[in-house]
Amino acid sequence: MRLTKYTHSCLRIERDGAVLVVDPGVFSEAAALDGADAVLVTHEHPDHLDVAALTRRLDREPLPVYGPAALGAVLGDAAQALTPVAPGDTFTAAGIPVRAVGGRHAVIHPDIPVVENVGYLFDGTVYHPGDALHVPTDVEVQTLFAPIHAPWSKFSEVVDFIRAVAPRRAYALHDALLNDNGYGVLDRQYTALSRTDYQRLEPGSRIDA
Repeated sequence: MRLTKYTHSCLRIERDGAVLVVDPGVFSEAAALDGADAVLVTHEHPDHLDVAALTRRLDREPLPVYGPAALGAVLGDAAQALTPVAPGDTFTAAGIPVRAVGGRHAVIHPDIPVVENVGYLFDGTVYHPGDALHVPTDVEVQTLFAPIHAPWSKFSEVVDFIRAVAPRRAYALHDALLNDNGYGVLDRQYTALSRTDYQRLEPGSRIDA
C-alpha cells in the first residue's frame, strides 16, 4: 500500500491502482479526493468530514462512503452514498480489507455530547483511530497514525496509547492546530517516549506500508 498523509487527519491509501481516502476534513487539501474510489470517515466533526467538498466530489462521480450511521444526519443529499459501519464490521473498500474498531469519540468535555467514532484497520497492518485512543485486539499493527494533539487529548495518554498499540512505526495525525513551537516540543517528546519509530510527516508525504 502507498500512503499519503494530508493535512490534519486525512490519509490517502493506494493499491493496485485503486484509491481510498480517510477523513477528508476542512483542514485537508481538496486534492486528496481526486481519483478516489472510496471514502471512509471516522466521525462527523468537520475537521474529519468536509461535507461540501465530499458532496462536490460525489456530484462529479458517485463513489461509496463508509462511516458511522450518525453521518447520515450531517451528509444531507450525500447520505445516499453512505454505507453505515459499526465496530467489528469487516468489509473491502477500493480493494483493501478494512476492519472497523472502537465506537466512541474521546470525551472533549462532559457538557459536549460524545459522538460515534469508528477507527479503521487496513489490511490488518495500518491503523487510523480517528478521535479516540482505542487499542485494537488480536492484531499486530505495523503502522499507526496517532492523534498527537486535540482538545480532548493529554500527552501522557497518547504516549500510553502508542505504547499499548506497539506498532513498528508511528506517524503524527490530528496535528493541524499546532504551530512550529508545538511541533518542535511534541516531536521531541514523542520520539523520546513512544518506544517506536515516531515521525511527523509533512502534508503530501508518501510512504509504503
